[in-house]
Amino acid sequence: MLIESTSAAGATGGAASQNSLTKLSSDYKAFLKLLTAQISNQDPLEPMDSTTFVTQLAQLSQVEQSVATNTNLETLSAQISNIGSLAGLALIGRTVVAPSEAIALGTDGATVPYRLAADADAVTLTIRDAAGDIVRVLKELPGTGGEMQRAVWDGRDMDGTPLPEGTYTVALEALDPEGKAINTQTYTRSLVQQMSFEGGLASLHLANGDTVLAGMVEMIE
Repeated sequence: MLIESTSAAGATGGAASQNSLTKLSSDYKAFLKLLTAQISNQDPLEPMDSTTFVTQLAQLSQVEQSVATNTNLETLSAQISNIGSLAGLALIGRTVVAPSEAIALGTDGATVPYRLAADADAVTLTIRDAAGDIVRVLKELPGTGGEMQRAVWDGRDMDGTPLPEGTYTVALEALDPEGKAINTQTYTRSLVQQMSFEGGLASLHLANGDTVLAGMVEMIE
């Protein structure tokens, strides 16, 4: 069970945010110093106009609130990142179903979950090996739209010969009664082996060699 940290992008974003916060704080202090000097050195015979004074105080308050808001956002962002990391960590060692075109063939064959945008009249799944060659075509698959469907592959090629275990890719085609293409999405069912954390997002590294975002997981088994 491994956890990898690849947070270069996140570190860059955090540094930029911290630089912005530092500059805002510096501007706030400079504004306060300038306003204090202006009040201390005003001409007693011609004191600062009250309207101007109130306006400058309001501006000072806005700057102060901006500094506080940025600080709170930094804290909230860090908390969300930690929550996302823990959620992804809990998936290591679990079998998940997530969007992918890669499937893992085992001794018992492979199951390919999929979803159609609408009801289809004809659904065909094409399976390719690592070299990109077609090894099997499954036809007349369930065509009900919206629901998670499953295509079962026995792990044999078109001649009935058992194929070696490993990673294969799939492509799904669905046509309506008029022969028009329907949007489809295939999913993989695979074991989560590792997790990496980058830019505030947890990525899961699957046993089939694919990588998916933890937030894209549809089912946990």
